[in-house]
Amino acid sequence: MAILDLTAHPVAAKYAVLVDVGYLYAAAGEVLLGAKERKEYKVAADELIQALQKHAEARIHGELLRIYWYDAARDRVPTVDQRVIAQLPWVKVRLGNLNARGQQKGVDAQIRSDLEALARHHAVSDTILLAGDEDMVPAVEAAQAYGVRIHLWGVEPPYGTNQAERLVWEADTVEILSADFLRDFFSRAPPARPGPTGRPLPRAGLRRPHPGRDQTEDPGRSGRQTRPQPPRVEEVGEHVAQKWILTRGRDNIRDLLPGPILPTVIDTELLIEAEKELGHSLRPFPEARVWLRDGFWARVYREFDLGVGISSK
Repeated sequence: MAILDLTAHPVAAKYAVLVDVGYLYAAAGEVLLGAKERKEYKVAADELIQALQKHAEARIHGELLRIYWYDAARDRVPTVDQRVIAQLPWVKVRLGNLNARGQQKGVDAQIRSDLEALARHHAVSDTILLAGDEDMVPAVEAAQAYGVRIHLWGVEPPYGTNQAERLVWEADTVEILSADFLRDFFSRAPPARPGPTGRPLPRAGLRRPHPGRDQTEDPGRSGRQTRPQPPRVEEVGEHVAQKWILTRGRDNIRDLLPGPILPTVIDTELLIEAEKELGHSLRPFPEARVWLRDGFWARVYREFDLGVGISSK
């Protein structure tokens, strides 16, 4: 199918970009790194999204409604990367469930539902769909029936094709993103870091919080702001780390390693959680942010049996 130059449209379009992240990552990982599983590579997702947005702007003369980023997570609890992506402007993260076998559930249904809804409510005139599954075909046909043009994007395959033939047929235009376009955003994941004994990182169950070290008391609120003390702030940092390990899961916290730099979104969440525990603000005291991070990393390193020798200063 021929690729059309959409910049020739006489009327400005309003468009959305719908990205099946499972397809995008798997196809790019295969063509770039020969990888079969997501854990084999790292993705600079924020930079990739910016590149996709610029690529769309160069092809469609009009206004971007938003980018829909369809991914999956265990029990729909977002990973560290997904939480960072959700903070990006014009990006909406939509999560399906990731089962014990690593299979995505509910993602395709979300894409189909949004595609049809956008078309039915005349929210867009054009939609860029980055996907490959034949299950998208009925939604594509429905959107087209409402007058929406569907521009299908795919990822260059190492051989053959990685998109359903019928999906390609039904699209109004088709474009393949080259391996060179994607190369800068994918890199092979480093091997698992060994612990001090040379053993790989443990994958056992969660540790129970220690009643003396991992739990904190509510200090209450006072009318006067007092300078925080390092031991107390570090203790709260450890407690927040312990709570996140229990609620967000060890795999998500492992994504932060090797540290000690935290993504801005996560660092802000750490500060907010700590201030709730302490009952007062830490923002007037920059040194307290350092103590808080040190306590956080001390707990994380202990969880994964890593030596503590990295400072977050």
